[in-house]
Amino acid sequence: MGNRLTQIATRTGDDGSTGLGDNTRVPKDHLRVQAMGDVDELNSQIGVLLCEPMPGPVRELLVDVQHQLFNLGGELSMPGYTLLKDEALLQLDQALAAHNAALPRLAEFILPAGTRAASLAHVCRTVARRAERAVVALGAAEAINASLRHYLNRLSDLLFVLARVLNRIDGGDDVYWKSERLTRAAAEDAQDAKASPT
Repeated sequence: MGNRLTQIATRTGDDGSTGLGDNTRVPKDHLRVQAMGDVDELNSQIGVLLCEPMPGPVRELLVDVQHQLFNLGGELSMPGYTLLKDEALLQLDQALAAHNAALPRLAEFILPAGTRAASLAHVCRTVARRAERAVVALGAAEAINASLRHYLNRLSDLLFVLARVLNRIDGGDDVYWKSERLTRAAAEDAQDAKASPT
């Protein structure tokens, strides 16, 4: 395992390469480095989201997710090591089930909008999907633990659900896409209501 950081500006990356945790060097556009960068960006975006007001349990969950993403990134940086534990995925599954059960069923697709906190959660969700794609690409080229892919997939689902939770603070709601189907269904419902006897 590599040494912990003792200085930031080492200048060793000036040649376009970077060091991994096992002391090997790879180009900065290597699939592994791209995946590490996307996971780092996701963690940073969650840090921005945590600047917003939110319920205590959601905050605690997201703080723990940041720690797990650090483990995930560490595992990416050290080929052959396992840092992300099974319990991390179980925590996401449990949180996803609990928060989703408290939400109304979706009537239509929703826009990544609403409150600032919800919108930031949607940004985190899209970055999680990009990080997942990067990990999938890496996994097609090199052997990596499937749990990394599973965690990011589940996390993006959870962030979607948390965006809906955050939109409901102070009585808000989802921002629905105004699809033609939904508009047509509403018009038909209104027509039926007029036609039915009172």
